Amino acid sequence: MQILPYIIQQTQLPSKSIENTIVLLNEDATIPFISRYRKEMTGNLDEVQIGEIVKFKALFDALEKRKKAILKVLEELQVLTSELEQKVLRTRDLISLEDLYLPFKKKRKTKAETARLQGLEPLAKMIMSQHVNDLKHTASKYTSNKVDTIEDALEGARFIIAEWINERTDIRNNIRQQLARFAIISSKIIKSKINEEKAQKFKDYFDWQESLNRIPSHRLLAILRAENEGFIRLKIEIDSDSAIQKIADKIIRTQNTCAPQIQLAIKDAFKRLLFPSLSNEALTIAKEKADEAAILVFSKNLKQLLLGAPLGEKRVLAIDPGFKSGCKVVCLNAQGVLEHNETIFPHAPQNQSIEAIKKINFLVNTYKIEAIAIGNGTASRETEQLIKKIQFTNNIDVFVVSEAGASIYSASKIARDEFPNYDVTVRGSVSIGRRLQDPLAELVKIDAKSIGVGQYQHDVDQIKLKQSLDNTVESCVNKIGVNINTASEPLLSSVSGIGPKIAENIVNYRNENGSFTSRISIKKVPRLGGKAFEQAAGFLRIKNGENPLDDAAVHPERYALVSKIAKDLKKNISELIGNKEIIQKIPLEKYSTESIGLLTLKDIIRELEKPGLDPRAKAKMFSFDQNIKTISDLRTGQILPGIVNNITNFGCFVDIGTKESGLIHVSNLSDTFVKDVNAIVTLQQQIMVKVLEVDVVRKRIQLALVK
Repeated sequence: MQILPYIIQQTQLPSKSIENTIVLLNEDATIPFISRYRKEMTGNLDEVQIGEIVKFKALFDALEKRKKAILKVLEELQVLTSELEQKVLRTRDLISLEDLYLPFKKKRKTKAETARLQGLEPLAKMIMSQHVNDLKHTASKYTSNKVDTIEDALEGARFIIAEWINERTDIRNNIRQQLARFAIISSKIIKSKINEEKAQKFKDYFDWQESLNRIPSHRLLAILRAENEGFIRLKIEIDSDSAIQKIADKIIRTQNTCAPQIQLAIKDAFKRLLFPSLSNEALTIAKEKADEAAILVFSKNLKQLLLGAPLGEKRVLAIDPGFKSGCKVVCLNAQGVLEHNETIFPHAPQNQSIEAIKKINFLVNTYKIEAIAIGNGTASRETEQLIKKIQFTNNIDVFVVSEAGASIYSASKIARDEFPNYDVTVRGSVSIGRRLQDPLAELVKIDAKSIGVGQYQHDVDQIKLKQSLDNTVESCVNKIGVNINTASEPLLSSVSGIGPKIAENIVNYRNENGSFTSRISIKKVPRLGGKAFEQAAGFLRIKNGENPLDDAAVHPERYALVSKIAKDLKKNISELIGNKEIIQKIPLEKYSTESIGLLTLKDIIRELEKPGLDPRAKAKMFSFDQNIKTISDLRTGQILPGIVNNITNFGCFVDIGTKESGLIHVSNLSDTFVKDVNAIVTLQQQIMVKVLEVDVVRKRIQLALVK
């Protein structure tokens, strides 16, 4: 089997696009680079399509590796025929491949193997031939000191027959089809656990059943978590009588004395071998699909969060609020550098609100603060109200910022290296302030799983989750671009072609030699070779550099082309950049070649019109309803402002100013059917909601979206 037809079948993408993409991937090109700078080669495939090629290329490679391993074993066992070899080579998926290998797979000591050692395989073959009329007489010949009775002989033969039935690919596939169409998943509470407090969050699944092929991903993951935590028992069922009869119809051809023995072997094969194995396989496949759905949700949410609206280069006062331990205050300059920190105690038990107001006012004036960021954790609402009482000399915007993951960052090696002389509270406040300035630059420092915008992220395949989230981070970082002279190591690490070690070398070189003045000078960084430069250069920005194109997404490999265009227009490059009137008149066809097509030329033109344009929106202020502080303040029918803080397949969660987020179930997002929650709301979107139901005991809030 060849890789190209395999990926074509899986993706339905054009052959040439796949072929060229594979070539680029084999040359260690990254997805962002291929998508942005090799459009002619790929036929303008986007990152998602290229990601699919990467996925199926990996699956193909894994399949081929497994085939080689199996063929080697079969050859060593001296059972490899040319027919079997061709079957193995033609196999297009791992399940079918393992079915082919199953009869030859080394097994632990089984009932069938024991029966073979007792010399009962010939009897099993005679029974399966269905030509024996006096079965008892025939079976009596196989009694021995190891096989006491005729019934023992028949039982041993049935064990062997059951194993043969279990190894038949057609029978296994038939049961797979029945499981795929008709399997029911059910759950029951373990009676001894019914009154445990931790079990109550799974109350919906104390007595539950549903079609396995229709169960939503979030529900399956919830049920599996409940089972793993020991609160429920899980069962997969199909109509076993019907399944057994279908097997019998395939095997039993006569009604002589062999038929009852084969029927017993079929029942044994189904209940002991086939169904346990294949029902587990079906559940595993369902879990993999649920994982994919959950990981997709997490990745979509992470992308929205990373591309959240930045305030930009503004001087920020950031507050990590608290009661007894006080509010940690830091002042940051426009580049996020820490200039001052201290603690104020405006809330109970100290209640030093007057002193806190004076201190905040003093710091705002002293450090020329332009905006205030308040973490959304404990005492957030009280701190926000305090800040809004202050009469500042200048207009100061006040923002409430998500703290999710800030504690992870503050205790991390990255934070310790950056702020070795400050404790975790100061580092956490710095993170809150920087998130307002530039969410992307700060959030890349935190393990994506700790940001809290997924569903069941601890229950899904952790390797696949990490890979997907890493790809999302890389995509977002390269979409925006990175200022190489100010970027942190974690941010640089996510740039196409760089990685942690080169990122460290860039920062060290920058510290020793000062700022980079041109993209070409980046090549002086140790270990940053030609391939890394090719992959990274277009995504690295240099403000006020020697070449104005160094602050644009135009790749250095196209600088000569831009120079030629400018020369033809009798302009220098600086005069060309931003001059829409001239740029829009450029005859693109004149500069089109085999390697530089219209797709690339149009990208260059767009970049010349608005070089380095940040596609993100600008941060907007938001205020909660000042009368709502706890869940007890909520009443059915209230209309409240809120911020979407998590999106799942079953709806979205909304921060309305209480400790508990409210849920807008997918059915309450619109009057019409909602296929994709992300089509209705986005993360961090400011919306109006209506309170539908409040369960104070279970701390659940049901909301509806107000249009």
